[in-house]
Amino acid sequence: MRKIILMIVLVMAGHSVVWAGEWEDGIAAFDRQDYKTAFEKFKKLTQRGFAPAQSHLGIMYDKGQGVPQDYAEAVKWYRLAAQQGDALAQSNLGVKYDKGQGVPQDYAEAVKWYRLAAQQGDALAQSNLGVKYDKGQGVPQDYAEAVKWYRLAAQQGDALAQSNLGVKYDKGQGVPQDYAEAVKWYRLAAQQGDALAQSNLGIKYDKGQGVPRDYAEAVKWYRLAAQQGDALAQSNIGA
Repeated sequence: MRKIILMIVLVMAGHSVVWAGEWEDGIAAFDRQDYKTAFEKFKKLTQRGFAPAQSHLGIMYDKGQGVPQDYAEAVKWYRLAAQQGDALAQSNLGVKYDKGQGVPQDYAEAVKWYRLAAQQGDALAQSNLGVKYDKGQGVPQDYAEAVKWYRLAAQQGDALAQSNLGVKYDKGQGVPQDYAEAVKWYRLAAQQGDALAQSNLGIKYDKGQGVPRDYAEAVKWYRLAAQQGDALAQSNIGA
């Protein structure tokens, strides 16, 4: 009996090594945009129920990388991986329900999948879950809960979450109003190129809120946002 068990373990270990090799080859091909090879590698692994490969196959259908763009097919693969607990797939499946791509738009279902991924530490899902609480989509509007999720994502460097967290401090929604804290988060997002954060940071310098008033610094941030097409920044720099 021990010999049989040992043989089974060795066979399983052998398969794991092969799977790991195919997965690494698939990811390498994906990274160099050799989508044909990546698709072939991922497809083989999906037939064995390998969740990360299912998730990446979903991404390829989602973005039309090496295959015709097909949101319904993307949803199919995201769901298979998400049901196995793959955080990336859960997050992406949430986006599909959020936008109504490949499935009917359903904010409650989006929240469900965002939450599962967010609880695993996925920054994009945390940020998106914050937006749902902020807007009251799929859940009751709750600024404090929005701030909670924005903060978790912002601390991981998510620019949108940083920008949104800045807005919450700016307006005193879910947290005490604190212009200096708003400036801190706006700056982090603005330095990553977030146009809304750049525009809002310009306003803080323009009004002297949370920072000493500095029109030159205001113009600097307005200009960066204006060059990305932000209408308010364009208006403010004109003024």
